[in-house]
Amino acid sequence: MRVALFVTCINDMLHPRTGQAVVALLERLGVEVAFPAEQSCCGQPQFNTGYRQAAEPLMRRFDRAFKDYEYVVTPSGSCAAMVRDNYPRIAAKAAAEGRGRGLVDAAAFAVPKMYELTEFLVDVLKVEDVGAYFPHTVTYHPTCHGLRVLGLGDRPRRLLEHVEGLELRELPGAEECCGFGGTFAVKNPAVSAAMGADKVRHILATGAEAVCAVDNSCLLHIGGTLSRRGAPVRPVHIAEILASTGGTASTARTASTARTAGTEGSVR
Repeated sequence: MRVALFVTCINDMLHPRTGQAVVALLERLGVEVAFPAEQSCCGQPQFNTGYRQAAEPLMRRFDRAFKDYEYVVTPSGSCAAMVRDNYPRIAAKAAAEGRGRGLVDAAAFAVPKMYELTEFLVDVLKVEDVGAYFPHTVTYHPTCHGLRVLGLGDRPRRLLEHVEGLELRELPGAEECCGFGGTFAVKNPAVSAAMGADKVRHILATGAEAVCAVDNSCLLHIGGTLSRRGAPVRPVHIAEILASTGGTASTARTASTARTAGTEGSVR
């Protein structure tokens, strides 16, 4: 099986280890991973800020970059939701305005092939135990796009529950937004900070060493709040946990692959 990795802007610029972890994990599971160099932003910042037409060229670029692949996998619930939920809306509005030729076809091709990482693992590869080892206490924050738009449900939790050495601790108020919301955090900083403070209070109550999620954008917001409080909890993307190996004979054979991605079993 050959898939394309859609790494997303924030991972490319700020969290490259997450992209490396996705590659290490999928290759460990026998998947051939390609990285189309033409990929760029999916257009989510433009669309969410009200500049729908500015997102259209990025939508066309996405179609050109990924049109030859059966599956596109991304370590971002929000970007996956942008493609699956908003691309058809953009295309329909452009068509209603008598322009945007090709956008409807682009959306029709993009939507069914777009998968958030945990969806792809559970729904396509039909795997929950990926052979990971992560000897730490972890709490899981279900991000808004993954929870409410993609409907990820318990897929991430099922994957985490099969990680050797990992103790998963329940997060109070888990379904509450962390306060990031993309440009929301810029436009409404006081509200965003207050929501972040509530989320961090719940995270600290778990006593976990790490908080994980399917979106580094939310983890960036949560991590900043944790850092300003001097809290020892570390934000870590779920892909980095699932790519981690070591410990027992059942997982040690994949350690060299994980080291290449820089995701050996530790909180960083």
